[in-house]
Amino acid sequence: MDKYQQNKIKEYQHWTVYVHENQGYLGRCVIACKRAEADDLANATQEEVLEFLQIIGELKNALQKAFQTDWFNYSFLGNEWRHLHCHFVPRYQTERIFEGVVFKDELWGHNYKTDHNFQTPDEIRKKIKQTIQKLIGQTS
Repeated sequence: MDKYQQNKIKEYQHWTVYVHENQGYLGRCVIACKRAEADDLANATQEEVLEFLQIIGELKNALQKAFQTDWFNYSFLGNEWRHLHCHFVPRYQTERIFEGVVFKDELWGHNYKTDHNFQTPDEIRKKIKQTIQKLIGQTS
């Protein structure tokens, strides 16, 4: 994940949270385990699982405040990157506009699918990251 350092939102003891390069789903993040040999959620330590639950709670709260999310999908795929990580995908019943860019969840109510044609300008992704950084970990 070294090449994604510019997308890092927050580092925890066992995990690092990154804003996903493709923001077709506004606020989409990746939560990556820091343990080098971590490969599967079933092999996660108790400490990793407990911290993961804390992180998704903090992210959910931050994205609800920032973008008024309607639902969340959590995916542990490992098809392209064989390392323990979660795709944290916010879902929206209606379109959202952030910094003048329209974000529309075309598959609301169905499985999400990455739209590889959706291009997120670097400056918009940076503002999304900064928005989440300001709110993550806040309790109220």
